[in-house]
Formats: sequence, structure tokens, C-alpha cells
Amino acid sequence: MGTPVALLGRSGPARERMREALSLIGARVVLEDEPGAIDARTLADAEPAAVLVALEPAIEDALEALESVLNQPGMTVIFDEAELAARREGWDAQRWARHLSAKLHGHDDVLPPGAEQEPSWTPEPGLPITPAELHSAQPVAPHLQAAAQALDEVPGDALFAASTLELAPEEAFVMPVVERAQPMLEPIDNPFADAPRAPVDSAPPAAPAAPQGNTALGDSSTWGLVEDVAIVERVRTEVQYDHLPDGGLSLVDLESAAAAKPKGAVLVMAGIGGPDAIRRLLGALPAEFPRAVLIRMPLDGGQYGNLVRQMGRVSPLPVELAEAGLALAAGKAYILPDGVGLAAGEGTLSFAEGESAAVLVPALPADDSAVLLLSGASEALVPDVLALAEQGAWVAGQSAEGCYDPAAAARLVQQGRPSGDPVQLAQSLAERWPG
Repeated sequence: MGTPVALLGRSGPARERMREALSLIGARVVLEDEPGAIDARTLADAEPAAVLVALEPAIEDALEALESVLNQPGMTVIFDEAELAARREGWDAQRWARHLSAKLHGHDDVLPPGAEQEPSWTPEPGLPITPAELHSAQPVAPHLQAAAQALDEVPGDALFAASTLELAPEEAFVMPVVERAQPMLEPIDNPFADAPRAPVDSAPPAAPAAPQGNTALGDSSTWGLVEDVAIVERVRTEVQYDHLPDGGLSLVDLESAAAAKPKGAVLVMAGIGGPDAIRRLLGALPAEFPRAVLIRMPLDGGQYGNLVRQMGRVSPLPVELAEAGLALAAGKAYILPDGVGLAAGEGTLSFAEGESAAVLVPALPADDSAVLLLSGASEALVPDVLALAEQGAWVAGQSAEGCYDPAAAARLVQQGRPSGDPVQLAQSLAERWPG
């Protein structure tokens, strides 16, 4: 039996595509209906292990009535944009079905059958698998039998035939003996051979006499202390500190410079597959997180107000829509619509008019900011993000496991930057900026 899944969404192409994907991966649909047509009791009685929602603005209010079931421990809730699901066909539909299967069954195998194992970007201990280990379970007996059957058919080679050279018994293995008239080594004359040897109990030779006219080093009778010690008294001079140059430094100037430096922020970039990752990231952040969280995810149709309401249901931080001229406040999450960028002011960051998301990264204070690339983030942002990391920013990407589009995040990992699932990334942010 497949995994029991409840399929919620308005009747139409989006729900049909999701039903086809569930059938493709062997899941069992125990309930399929519009969220507004059922209540929490009906959903609970179906006993689903997972709930798949074709998300669109028309059903958001109806989902609030089902939150008591959706928030149950162990319940897997997967949201998919209805507009994207309706357009998915062919290869895209099969690829999404594999990712859906990975989320439902808790594994990271999202490749089609017969493909090689997807490389892991996370370093693991131990040596890599050798080719011999990959084929260690393959049977060898059929190959040996085939080789034995073909042995008689292999042609011979007369060039390597053994010769039939016969030797007389008395001529075989006789070593010639060479006689020498003189020895090979001549004796060497030893000049000390006839010298008399001293007896064992004789006294050791006397030490050589000291040179005449010089005092022996061991004689200390002429040594003495210095009789006259000259004491030099240094004249103490008073330093006139009033005339020392201060270089224009003062405590007031340092305090004003520190106050003029704005606090950083956490910039989260996402795309296709991003809503679920952002929802998990915000849900894992602590309520007292001391930095602003900026979320940039392009949406077809510009329904950013709906995204604010969706994220506000799971986020401990207040979620607001960013507007040009609004100053950033620590401890809040902002959804950035199209055309909104960042500008550094006097001691603070504020939202400003911007043509693209590329203007967001350079405006961040590098030594007090972080940038996360989640599923679907644009690869064009990677150079700017890496440049900010070289200046001191903390940069990380979503791990490939359970990520719909990890292309941009994988490039960060290739450059040695950390990665993790959204919950792990939220924990790293909380450790970097404790409340």
C-alpha cells in the first residue's frame, strides 16, 4: 500500500496534475476535495500521512480552518503553487514527481531510474568507493564457465614452444673452476704491529705543563671585585602632555562613527520550490532574532500580499511587505516585491526603488550580514554573493537533499561555503546572532 495522501485544491488542471503525480509515485489518495468543502474532522477521519495542497489565494482562508490537523506532529504538509502545477508537463512533471516522492518517503533519491547516484556536496568521512567495490556483488561463475568453454578454441603460437635441447649427464650444470697463482688481496703492512704496548696498570699520562709567563685559568688568587663603582644619576624630566599631537581622535568621534554604521540583515533568495524552504526557515527562527530577514522570491502575477499572509502563519517574527522609504527594523521579516532594493542611510538600512534583485547584495553591510540561496535562486547572483562573502558576510546554500532547484546553492558549496536544509540554516543564523 502506498503512502496515504490528502489532495486539497480547487477543481481544475492543477489538481489533476497533482493527482497524476501521486499516481505515478504509487501514493494512495485518501481524500480529494476543495479546502472550503471539508472541515478539520473530515480531514482527520481520512487519516492521511501527508497533505498536498494546490496553493492559490482563493483557498487561503479555508486552510486556516484546517490548521489544527495540518499542524499535528508527524504530519507532512507540501504546498505547491497551483499556477505552476497546471503548466507542468512532460519532463518537468516527471521531475517534480520524483521530488514529491522523495519528500513523502524521506529520502534524497530524485534521479530517474538507471541514472548514476547524484554527487553529495557535503564532505563525508572515509575513502570513496572503488570500482572493485561497486562490482563486488556481481557473480563471477558465469564468466569462468564461458572462459573454460572457449579455452580449446584459442589458437596457439609456435614461436613460444619449448625447445628440446638434450645435454649429456656429465655436461649438465658443471661450474668451471679457475685456479689463481696469487691471492686476490695483498696483505697490507701495519706500521704499529711491532710497537710495544703499555701495561694495563700503568698510570695515565701527565697533563701538559702550562705556558711560562701566563697565569693558569684555575688560579683565582688574583681575582677581585670592582672597587670603584661609578653611579650615574639620570635627570628626570617632566613630559609636557599638553603639547602631544592627538591626530584628531576623540571618544565622541568614535562613538558617533559606531552609531552611524547600520546593522546588517539576512537576505534570503529563492525561486521555484522556494515557498516550502522559506516556510521551514522562518518557522525555525527564534522569536527574538535580532536582525531583519529580507525575502526575495519572484512571483508570477505579483501576489506578494498572499505570500506575506502565508509566511505570517508559521513565522515567529512579524512578516511585512517591504515598501520604498521604509526603514528596516530588527526582529522582522520582509517580503520584497519587484522593484524594491536597499539603500544605506545614516546608521540604518532602508528600502529604496531598485530595478532588480542584484542591487540588494552590494548594499548589505558585509561584516554584519548573511545571504542564503535557497531552491530556485538565480545563478547570476552567485558572483556578487561570493564577493560579499570575501568581505566578511556569512554565505550559505540549501543542501541538495529535498531541494527542487539546487543549481545556485551548489555553486556556493563548490566554492567551500556551508550548506544545509532550511532548519539547519536557521539554527546557524540563531547561533551567529543570539537573541
